[in-house]
Amino acid sequence: MTGTESEEPQLRRAVCPGSYDPITNGHLDIIGRASKLYDEVYVTVMINKSKKGLFTVDERIDLIRQVTSEFGNVRVESFHGLLVDYCKQRDIPAIVKGLRAVSDFDYELQMAQMNNGLTGVETLFVPTNPTYSFLSSSLVKEVAAWGGDVSHLLPDAVFDALSRRLREQ
Repeated sequence: MTGTESEEPQLRRAVCPGSYDPITNGHLDIIGRASKLYDEVYVTVMINKSKKGLFTVDERIDLIRQVTSEFGNVRVESFHGLLVDYCKQRDIPAIVKGLRAVSDFDYELQMAQMNNGLTGVETLFVPTNPTYSFLSSSLVKEVAAWGGDVSHLLPDAVFDALSRRLREQ
């Protein structure tokens, strides 16, 4: 390269995949932390046709967009297929995953090694804030369905949507 040519800087991109049914404060913490480390963060709702979600994929995307809008560098999409194919299509070299416990690590390490072996995509493990170490979407839905207060575990818009959905059932 000569001194007159300019090379565009490569944007640092990462993906935070999940089902996000619904997105919790734990998810939001990981996404927010990733948004400080990367220029672009793709929050990707992975579609599993064999799982019946409480919220549709479009509803999840809408809720995630609402609660991540403050970050400014977060894009929200859905994808059906292998995560590494999604990464390859968008030139995303890194996956960011939150780890709650050692049991998460056992499973996620195998996935990270498989993903790296398939396409060279790296996985960055971020330890969950201890405040959210027990938190999962499944647990939130179960507690809420039994009338437990989960308002402190979800962004306000998500708590409102969850309350409405459970009243409809």
